[in-house]
Amino acid sequence: MNEIISKKMIDDFQELGVSFIPKLFKKHIDNLRKGIEFNIQNPGPYAAENLLKHEKGRFFDDYCNWNRIPEFEKTIFDNDIITAAAKLMQSQTVQLFHDHVLVKEPGTSKDTPWHSDGPYYFVNGQKTLSFWVPLDPVKSASLRMVAKSHKWGKQVLPTKWLTQENFYEETDQFMSIPNPDLEEMDILEYQMEPGDAVAFHFETLHGSRGNNTKNRRRAFSLRLIGDDACFIERSGKTSPPFPNHGMKNGEKLRTDWFPILYPPCS
Repeated sequence: MNEIISKKMIDDFQELGVSFIPKLFKKHIDNLRKGIEFNIQNPGPYAAENLLKHEKGRFFDDYCNWNRIPEFEKTIFDNDIITAAAKLMQSQTVQLFHDHVLVKEPGTSKDTPWHSDGPYYFVNGQKTLSFWVPLDPVKSASLRMVAKSHKWGKQVLPTKWLTQENFYEETDQFMSIPNPDLEEMDILEYQMEPGDAVAFHFETLHGSRGNNTKNRRRAFSLRLIGDDACFIERSGKTSPPFPNHGMKNGEKLRTDWFPILYPPCS
């Protein structure tokens, strides 16, 4: 693991809110491809199709399936992966929040809109991390992230991907969604091979272009939290909603639903 996670990777994650880790998930490529195919054929309760009727292609996503898809669970509990997360977050613990699958079939021109994940979640804390892992080579359809956006201090307004409606009724506490291309922000983007990973903070602004290639773009994402993360009450239903969780403001996330991954059990 010392050879996988360098000081530069840690510094990049802390300073930029983004770090590129080649081959971190390489040994799980076939596993995750199998799991994603099962997920597509057997969608969970949160599965979504993110295209309007007139839009071409297919943009499928689903989350919170790790405890019914063994290939996801095996990946999530990999000691190298969770140790990498602990090092990047500089956290003594790593707790699972959820898994997420995003598939853009060939000819899907729809972008993933600019957003940050934090406002959708009922998680409050600075030690947060998402891994985004392509299972196909990606160039133009890779993830795009705005450097240092995790330090803006005000969360970006969350919206619904399909309709672009505001996610919550109360919007004053959020900043408007910027246009990083027009505003010439520092956008980080990597050409990636299957099993490479980018790690980014929950507050990092990110999005991706459509998949106008002849190849699929399958991605697996893993959301993790560290030492200081706790539950925060939102003004409406969060995404994922996790109904009937019973948690209160300031409490640690319940470990029977959100297991502690690091330190790993002996």
